Amino acid sequence: MADEIEGLTFEQALNELEKIVKTLESGNIDLDKSIVQYERGEALKKYCSQKLQEAEQRVEKISLSNGRPQSLDAAEI
Repeated sequence: MADEIEGLTFEQALNELEKIVKTLESGNIDLDKSIVQYERGEALKKYCSQKLQEAEQRVEKISLSNGRPQSLDAAEI
């Protein structure tokens, strides 16, 4: 399951997580399926949080020098 999630973009993972939340909130799912969905949702939440943290770190690396952003190394982009 983790490998499958790793192949998703942030937007795809977030979209799937939103669908899971709606399904669980509807209450129209049996207990066993809701547990599986909850576990998937937790994995997606962790993945999205990791991607956001990585993006924040990249943004923090960009600092202003004389009013111009300094370029990142090609390896960092």
